[in-house]
Amino acid sequence: MTRERKLGYRAPQVCKLVGITYRQLDYWARTDLIVPSLKRASGSGTQRLYSFTDVVQLKVIKRLLDAGMSLKKIRSAVEILRQQLDSDRPLADVTLLSDGQTIYAAHSEEELVDIFRRGQGVFGIAIGPVQDEVEGAIHQLFPDDASYAGVIEAGAT
Repeated sequence: MTRERKLGYRAPQVCKLVGITYRQLDYWARTDLIVPSLKRASGSGTQRLYSFTDVVQLKVIKRLLDAGMSLKKIRSAVEILRQQLDSDRPLADVTLLSDGQTIYAAHSEEELVDIFRRGQGVFGIAIGPVQDEVEGAIHQLFPDDASYAGVIEAGAT
């Protein structure tokens, strides 16, 4: 039986990859906006461990903030998408569009849903390019090591 290898990223790495402060990351994790899927903090001195998908979702949240969305609306949209998609990774499974006032979810080329039920002009955030950007940033963070030095394998101490 082979064990699937999962790479994880610690908070300082995640902050650099996403472009947020440690305080933002900590707050988002403590308030369950996006929690680390590989290892949650379990008391003083323990470190969270984020998966690649977690980093992509955090980058999407950062992009929505940069587009003018309030954290309150983003939090509501994430919760609605969690329920609609029955997913713990709601921001990894759709393409999001926003005008700074509302958020739309595109599940396919034919389906565009106003998460907050209002119609307005939109711009898109495609998840694929965000994943590519995060991968590029990881390569920049660890340029000399193809195995990503400093990246922790889930379950490692």
